[in-house]
Parts: sequence; C-alpha cells; structure tokens
Amino acid sequence: MRYVVTVGERRVTVDLGPEGATLDATTSPAAVADVGGIPTRVVTIGGEIHRVVVRRRLGRGRYVLWIDGFTYEVEALDERARAIRDLSGAATSVTGPASLLAPMPGLIVRVHVSPGDSVSIGQALVVMEAMKMENELRATAAGRVKIVRATVGAAVEKGATLVEME
Repeated sequence: MRYVVTVGERRVTVDLGPEGATLDATTSPAAVADVGGIPTRVVTIGGEIHRVVVRRRLGRGRYVLWIDGFTYEVEALDERARAIRDLSGAATSVTGPASLLAPMPGLIVRVHVSPGDSVSIGQALVVMEAMKMENELRATAAGRVKIVRATVGAAVEKGATLVEME
C-alpha cells in the first residue's frame, strides 16, 4: 500500500509491503505494535526501536506524533485520497470563500447545503460518486453559500462548479 506523508513542508511517499517499508528507494523491515489501551505504539524500523505517541487531529489522515521526545504534525493519506485532496484543493490554504469544483467526473449523490447557508471549514457540502466510491467534498474555507449548482442524480465533469460561495 502506498501512502503520501506530509511532515511540515516535506512530502514523501512510503510504500508498505510484506518486505517492510520503502522510503526514498530504501526498503527496511518495519513493524508496529500497540501498547494495550493507550495511544502509544512501538515502531521498529530496521534495527531501531521508537516509542511513538499518536493523537488524531481534526481532518482525515491528520495526526500529532511524539517520537523520541520530538513533536511532529503529520498528514498521512493513501495515494488515492491524496490525489483527490490535491484535485479538490482541500490541502491549500484559502483566505476567503472558494467555489467547490468537482475534482473528477462523477455522479452527484447528496447535496448537504442550500443557498444562504453558513458553512465552516471542513463542513461537508456535496457527496459525489466516482469510480464506484462515494467522495464527500468539503468546504476549504468558511463562508456563505451563494448558489448550489449540483443536483442529486446529475453527472458532472471534472472542474464543474458544484457550489458557489460568498
């Protein structure tokens, strides 16, 4: 399984397989063990053992990790989720309300907002089906819904405006 991991401004690809973890073309044996009932994991990479405390943050794939006395803000997404987030612009920092665009061709399944609704960052706006998967599209900034162009059952192309914000 391939993951795209962002630590600060650095983005790396990590492949996890039966032989271990591959990072920067180097494969090392790797294992993770839970420590019963607490958010601490024992991570073994090659011959090194690390104690890692994991706290989930708001948002999919976001964590704070305490590793050997150092704190890291981390986002770890599988390759597909990272591509969807990049296409939808959800990873960019937006300074004001932004229209919601379809990240890929698909079918609108649900619309959670109406014109005049106030929305907050991360709030679900529209659910679309693409590649037999439902994708919940969220607001990248707080604002007010101006126009809802998405309608349930409609097929949309990549880049189509689904919700206009003000």
